[in-house]
Amino acid sequence: MPKKGQQIPVNVMADEPGEGIAIEKIAFANIEDIIPAALEAVKLAHRHDRHSFFLLANGKVDIEIDFEAYIMGAPALIYIHPDQVHRTTAFEDVVVWSLGMDNENLRPEYLALLQSISPAKPLSLDADTYSVLTEALSLCLKLVGRKTDRLHHALLRDSCNAAAALFISQYAALATTADKLSRHEGINKAFRELLEKNYRTEKRPAWYADSLNISTPYLNECVKVATGQPVSYHIQQRVILEAKRLLYHSTNSVKQIAAHLGYDDYPYFTRLFAKVTGTTAIAFRSKNLG
Repeated sequence: MPKKGQQIPVNVMADEPGEGIAIEKIAFANIEDIIPAALEAVKLAHRHDRHSFFLLANGKVDIEIDFEAYIMGAPALIYIHPDQVHRTTAFEDVVVWSLGMDNENLRPEYLALLQSISPAKPLSLDADTYSVLTEALSLCLKLVGRKTDRLHHALLRDSCNAAAALFISQYAALATTADKLSRHEGINKAFRELLEKNYRTEKRPAWYADSLNISTPYLNECVKVATGQPVSYHIQQRVILEAKRLLYHSTNSVKQIAAHLGYDDYPYFTRLFAKVTGTTAIAFRSKNLG
């Protein structure tokens, strides 16, 4: 197993200085074809420094995202949020398009949509959709090399936003559209977006209710109708997911992880972890590291 550090690694996607956009098309017969330094980066669980969009044009990829294993077969796509921890475990005869964009280059409305669809799973594509995505990404790749064009960055940014929108549209097609959301679903969506930004510092349902200008009982009602679980459940689950990530992917002590997640009371955190997962933090780390 690749060695771990104090923190989960963040892989920087290669781009031109100041661009905030990276796009490439790569091909490998199998995972052993990658040079050793790059192979370690791929196989070691990591985050990316930006929003990542992958279009699998050929072959098969085994990928693990936040403890969930997926097998992707071409043609397929996947969006990975910067917060998600992932690693590639195997692939065969792969040709893949990779697009990375930071927050500054993505349109605000797309950022909001990406937040709502995360965590996303791989999606298989029909031939027509795959063709359109390939054409969009091909244009982006061509524009990368046209650095002497007037408005070069604007052209690149807008074309990449169009490609990102095509990815987003595939996920949106599976979900209830915003104008059809019930009141309960809308409030649950707003709560989940707040939770993603504040789970480390805010653990009280009342704080989320106040932020949404509604009462705590009503927030609980909406979230429970939409998901089957109360607000406190989702807060605990989000905290524990991050704890699992750090236990598995870093060498931080349980006490350090508790502090990172906003728990000054270390014994309380250990009891919470055991209550939610059915095992202790130490046992979870030992079991998963084999």
